[in-house]
Amino acid sequence: MARIVILTGAGISAESGIRTFRASDGLWEEHRIEDVATPEGFARNPALVHRFYNERRAAAAAAEPNAAHRALARLEAAGAHQVLIVTQNVDDLHERAGSQNLIHMHGTLNRALCAACGHRWPAPSEMCKTQSCPACGKPATRPDIVWFGEMPYRMEEIWTALRAADLFVSIGTSGNVYPAAGFVADAMHAGVPTLELNLEPSQGTRMFDAARHGPATQVVPAWVDEMLAA
Repeated sequence: MARIVILTGAGISAESGIRTFRASDGLWEEHRIEDVATPEGFARNPALVHRFYNERRAAAAAAEPNAAHRALARLEAAGAHQVLIVTQNVDDLHERAGSQNLIHMHGTLNRALCAACGHRWPAPSEMCKTQSCPACGKPATRPDIVWFGEMPYRMEEIWTALRAADLFVSIGTSGNVYPAAGFVADAMHAGVPTLELNLEPSQGTRMFDAARHGPATQVVPAWVDEMLAA
């Protein structure tokens, strides 16, 4: 049984209609990163930040898992390999496709976080700056999203799994955002074979042992079929 660590990024959800941040029509074209994806931006204008993530939460709820999400869930469910998905995405499409062994390293839209006490709870569809934490009562509610300048979640667990893997696969990532962009180097130094599945070559594509490029809904199911037939 091979241990497979799979990193997924915005490209796997793009075909479900969830806009990416870095495409020419992406979300960063409408908002400055500093305004909606940093602790400082939230401190300056929490209403704007909540409105931004309320819109993203609604878009994610309206989207459906696509063939790539379902293929990864099928790979895990088959039981022939030990699969861990580490996703940079904050949507829940992997879960809704059936994946269970999953780490949201950048948090998730469907959770709320108290900036005062650290309590987490299911997020309502609409959040605002006046909502109080159900644990401590302080009006310090924020999205449970890892912003720029903050440490992604469960990094030690991810690095341990990556270095013990038999295969590392990167799907739908730009290769721009660290620490995830460095996973291929970590795997390479640990002697772990690496594969990129992406719409087009990422910034780090030359570091991968192999790469296949095309829409996620095509290249991911094809790769899963090969893994299950081997």
